[in-house]
Amino acid sequence: MKYPEIFRYALIILLISFTGCKNYKQENSGTVRFGICADVHKEILHDVDLRLKTFITRMNDENVDFIIQLGDFCQPQVFNEPFVDIWNSFKGDKYHVLGNHDMDNHMDTVKFNADYTARYFGMPNRYYSFNKNGFHFIVLDGNEKTDPPKSGYPQYMGPEQLSWLKNDLTTTKLPVIVCSHQSLEWGIDNAAEVRQILEDANQKSGKNKIIACFSGHHHVDHLSVINGIYYIHINSMSYSFLGTDFIHQGRYSKRIDLRFPKIKETAPYKDPLYAIVTIDKDFTINIEGVESEWVGPSPEELGSKRYEGMVAPKISDRLLKALD
Repeated sequence: MKYPEIFRYALIILLISFTGCKNYKQENSGTVRFGICADVHKEILHDVDLRLKTFITRMNDENVDFIIQLGDFCQPQVFNEPFVDIWNSFKGDKYHVLGNHDMDNHMDTVKFNADYTARYFGMPNRYYSFNKNGFHFIVLDGNEKTDPPKSGYPQYMGPEQLSWLKNDLTTTKLPVIVCSHQSLEWGIDNAAEVRQILEDANQKSGKNKIIACFSGHHHVDHLSVINGIYYIHINSMSYSFLGTDFIHQGRYSKRIDLRFPKIKETAPYKDPLYAIVTIDKDFTINIEGVESEWVGPSPEELGSKRYEGMVAPKISDRLLKALD
């Protein structure tokens, strides 16, 4: 081999080495744009099929890179397959997050297994990750049981999942967006432990590797910043929950109230709520939301103070700059 050739190959190796040392903003050169929704709740309202069709039609028209729903979608029943088919009519990639109500079974007292529900939705696992346009997305499962188990719906992420999360964060060199059903701000029993894992990953990287965490579950329009990470609550597509203390009849016909008994415990939105999220290569997050109105009296008019200040029939438009 002639000396000039040796120098040429050495130069190539050096260039590859320097490329591997790029920081996250330099390594990421793309923009990702996706549709997001949460808490559709097939079993609660009478018009959820139409709401979902509205979302899917818009996302197909907008030609977004992918869509993701943040849990409480539907029970894994045979008769819900046409509803899942609506979701699958999106022409691009589609992703699911497990919600606590996705394991419910109103046909029986025995709930569905979480792994069974994940397979029903076509998920690769209860928690998983994927890459899109230079960004790394992590989907977590906040429905694991504590030891010993607590009463009510589980809201926890166990040691095995957290070990997987640490490894996944170490493995990827891309900027990270986390998606979960329950908020990592205050929605699971060990939220502080999970946030610490994310903050440790940022510290080890020397920069904000984790850009934002998206969640549903709480049916609120809310945003927080904790130690350099955005925590973004995506409102329910369908309604604000009131509970039995604020039952209101007359929003819909008696026939609908009879067929969907839980509807009386909700304050529905007239239009389906969802958002288009664009994350640019400079880590700017642009959220294009939908604003609607209440069907009937609002929670405030009925005296409900649940999540006071966060309850509204909308997903707010937001332009979020990269955090240092």
